Amino acid sequence: MRILHISTRLILGGSQENTVLSCEGQARAGHEVHLAFGPIYGPEGSLLERVEKFRTQDGRKITTHVIPHLIREVNPITDWRGYRELKRLIRSINPDIVHTHSSKAGILGRAAAWAVHTIPNSGAAPLSSGIATGSWARGPEAEFVPPDQHLRRAIGIIHTIHGPPFMPIEGSAVQRAKIAVNNGVYTLAERYAARRCHVIVSVADAMTRQFLARRIGRAEQYTTVYSGMEVEEFLEERGSESRGTQELASESRAIQDTRAAARARLGFGEGDFIIGTVARLAQHKGHDDLLDALAEDLKAHPTWRLLWVGDGWWRQRLIQKARALGVSIAERDRGGTHAASIILTGLVPPQRVPGLIRAMDVLAHPSYREGLPRTVPQALLCGVVPLANDVDGTGEICRDYQTGRLVRAGDIAQLREAARWLYDHPDERRAMAERGRAECAARFSAARMVAELERVYATALERARRSD
Repeated sequence: MRILHISTRLILGGSQENTVLSCEGQARAGHEVHLAFGPIYGPEGSLLERVEKFRTQDGRKITTHVIPHLIREVNPITDWRGYRELKRLIRSINPDIVHTHSSKAGILGRAAAWAVHTIPNSGAAPLSSGIATGSWARGPEAEFVPPDQHLRRAIGIIHTIHGPPFMPIEGSAVQRAKIAVNNGVYTLAERYAARRCHVIVSVADAMTRQFLARRIGRAEQYTTVYSGMEVEEFLEERGSESRGTQELASESRAIQDTRAAARARLGFGEGDFIIGTVARLAQHKGHDDLLDALAEDLKAHPTWRLLWVGDGWWRQRLIQKARALGVSIAERDRGGTHAASIILTGLVPPQRVPGLIRAMDVLAHPSYREGLPRTVPQALLCGVVPLANDVDGTGEICRDYQTGRLVRAGDIAQLREAARWLYDHPDERRAMAERGRAECAARFSAARMVAELERVYATALERARRSD
């Protein structure tokens, strides 16, 4: 098949990792894979280099397309241009499958794919400049098909819900009213887009329940495919060296990904109790809650440490808040090597993440909105217990007192109590992590995700052809 994936931004993030792993697995399976995305910017990092370097064993690559006006912010004029660019690209590629990811790309991408899907053969018009103006037929002697002879093909249109676009209603009366209006607009947009695709994939059953509760789509459109990951990287504690990655203090040298080596490099002692996060330093990720819940414990217990892995727009604000609370912080990526209650790594290469998770005793993920956070199963795969907010699909893998500790979002006292309980119960902590390890190894493998998407694509194509 010829498959086109569309994502808003190719930053370092869970939905983007899911998309890239899908692309790689599908290319290895013999499909022709294209990946379209908007401009990449910001401190979160990018997966573009990985995509551009990827090759199958027989030398095939993932073809990338930058959509200039596909941006995250809502802007009617820019969004219309992005829609037109996507529509031209889809007609140019002439794919069997269009698979969209994230809210903005999902709405514009599904609308554009549906428009192309429903245009008769004779209705194809010349394409404007800026994006390819035709498509290549398959085969070793590929023939270019001009746009005025463009072959209409039934397109299977799929959208994956990686997380809800609806924001928690909080803040002042004005802020709450604004969020409520935005949520209402997104609900209407998602209803519109759901009528323009054949299958909606949820990364957790909770996503399906939430969207159906807002009357988005039909129940028969939904299916759950858990987000795949390279589970071997987290299951296996290797002592081998990984060359060419960036050291935390910006040194380029060999690194080890064992628990002992990672803790030693970070300056942690054997008896230190490490609560870590792997998340963007951004709104709704819960770093504020961790400071509010644990500041007094961090000051009272020198062996308690927070390890923040990641970067983001809220970095300086969080640093200022920590210092205002009297909690010391060391920015390791900016030369900070002194002992501190909070160690901030900054942005790290993805291959560093398994070792950094192993350095933790608890993986904290007090996020306010998630589909199913990848760091929770990743922690369990590493043998580290998660402590997470009970939001969206998190409870499907982090079950309280069984495979982790689950707390109410925004309940600072409960978050503090759960962290203290995990500190006081090391045996139960290890047992919960071990209980979730085997379950995650089977459920979250990238190979399983790619195989299940093949089934989804077959269903979408059947529905697309039936609607012709």
